[in-house]
Amino acid sequence: MTTALVADDEPHLARALQAELAALWPGLELLPPARNGLEAAAAIARHRPDLAFLDIQMPGLTGLEVAQGIEGDTRVVFVTAYDAYAVQAFEQEAIDYVLKPVGRERLQRTVERVRRALPGGAATEGPQLLAALQRLLPAPAPAAERLRWVRASRGEITQQIAVEDVLYFHADEKYTCVRTAAAEALIRTPIAELAGRLDPAQFWQIHRSTIVNLAHLEGTRRDEASRLFVRIKGQPQELPVSRAYVHLFKAM
Repeated sequence: MTTALVADDEPHLARALQAELAALWPGLELLPPARNGLEAAAAIARHRPDLAFLDIQMPGLTGLEVAQGIEGDTRVVFVTAYDAYAVQAFEQEAIDYVLKPVGRERLQRTVERVRRALPGGAATEGPQLLAALQRLLPAPAPAAERLRWVRASRGEITQQIAVEDVLYFHADEKYTCVRTAAAEALIRTPIAELAGRLDPAQFWQIHRSTIVNLAHLEGTRRDEASRLFVRIKGQPQELPVSRAYVHLFKAM
């Protein structure tokens, strides 16, 4: 039997969607709805449903972040009031992207698409829909020049640090810590701004407050609760990986 989870921080919308799904797909087994992104991520990890109908704007974790953290075979349908996330949604290999309020006719098409995408059906339409959406978008602007050096402070001393020597960046309340093999220094540049200027092939953001240099990555470890941590060469402490970025390490 196909199982599905509905996640929405508005309970009446979650119940309405469940009722419509039950009417359109009598054989579908519906799990108790999740009220936020954290509940959704936990339910998916615990029950491994075949499908997850995720609202995008949810407390705790967004639907996109929940989808990025899925490690099993759960397929995703995004249900949202916003159309600005469509391309990002299909980049997460979503089966469909449905705008609220969801009409029965539109949901019927989603059910048909889902059935084709699940094992035993035809291949998912996600890649074709993503390609169609991409053709409607303007060409991306040229990328900004990659960051090669940072000016960081150690006490009263300001120094130039080559980014290739940085083990990781970690944001504090007011500053961003620049950790090298030799020492720590501080900069005021936010993590979000750093992430946009660093080479994504060399630097991976693993948490909303942490970016690591893959050249200095020693390995990864999971604890008893399946939380992922990375180990940096020469560093005693491990750095936690949030659910939103766990997918980056699937091939490792």
